[in-house]
Amino acid sequence: MSSLSVISILCNILRVQYIQYILYLYLCRPLHSTTTTMNRVRDFQFTQLLNFNSQSKTVTLLGTIGDDNAILTVEKLPFEVTDEAYLKQFASPDIFPEVKQLENNDVYHWNLATLAQDVNKRPGVKINLIYPASETHVQKYSQQQTRMVVETPELYQQVTWPYIETQLGSRIQWVHNILYHGKEAEDVVYRKEDSFVLLPDMKWDRKNVNSLYLVAISLRNLEGQGESGKPITSIRDLNHSHIQWLKELREDIYKVVKDKYNVDRSFLRVFVHYQPSYYHLHVHVVHINNEGLGSSQLVGKAILLNDVIDDLGFLGEKGYSQKTLTYALGENHKLWTAIKAHTEA
Repeated sequence: MSSLSVISILCNILRVQYIQYILYLYLCRPLHSTTTTMNRVRDFQFTQLLNFNSQSKTVTLLGTIGDDNAILTVEKLPFEVTDEAYLKQFASPDIFPEVKQLENNDVYHWNLATLAQDVNKRPGVKINLIYPASETHVQKYSQQQTRMVVETPELYQQVTWPYIETQLGSRIQWVHNILYHGKEAEDVVYRKEDSFVLLPDMKWDRKNVNSLYLVAISLRNLEGQGESGKPITSIRDLNHSHIQWLKELREDIYKVVKDKYNVDRSFLRVFVHYQPSYYHLHVHVVHINNEGLGSSQLVGKAILLNDVIDDLGFLGEKGYSQKTLTYALGENHKLWTAIKAHTEA
């Protein structure tokens, strides 16, 4: 075989491989996130009601998209009372396409109506989609009885910490994607290296300041640097050495929220959860007028950051690892199952 024939064969092989590579990039490229989400929501097939909340005006549904489970939470949005242009729209004759009278008495009139909506100016609902949804997701979002747990340092070491270890690694890869791989970079409000990243929580519509909800995710590790380091999983890992960092984090949050959203610190609830929904330390930043968060702001779940800092001043070098913590936990939670089995053994 001549050298020209060999070169020709090699060129053909390389040409085929190049075409395969281009096809791979085209077929496997991620679709535009908005288009993908829209298509998935439209493909959602209802299976059952998981939960509802008349106060927050939310309904959570279990269904399928293709062969996988999906959880769809639909929330009616509050009126944007701080936006004068938005309020002036209610003077338009087209704002209520249909009106049905229920009753009237003297100067009082009760009616039902449909509200004209515009996804950019007057969106009607906010949709949160979890897909594919695991059994853990289904249990978490299902309506369930809540129990109070008194967690001693011993119970934490024997039961809670072994459970937490099962929730690390790939379970919080999405957090690492935000912190270290640029995921949701366009949403980041503020980033301070070796401290925290601040971004909107998925529960906020990002329009109504009175329902403002941000989350500050820790960049600080217990050991090592960056993604390979050992992260702070919860307040159980905090001790006296973290006080100054938490104070600076708190002040940074206050300043950023004031500068970006013109919301004073006196309007903010800044707190952590125990037990948290995921085990990488994060701080919730919520407008005090946001009353639609249910049990997530109640005693037995939320602990104010100011109180955490104050506690650490008294708890000494071991910090929260030596404190008994009492909290609420749903019966569907796998940690409750483990605690119940341990206490009944």
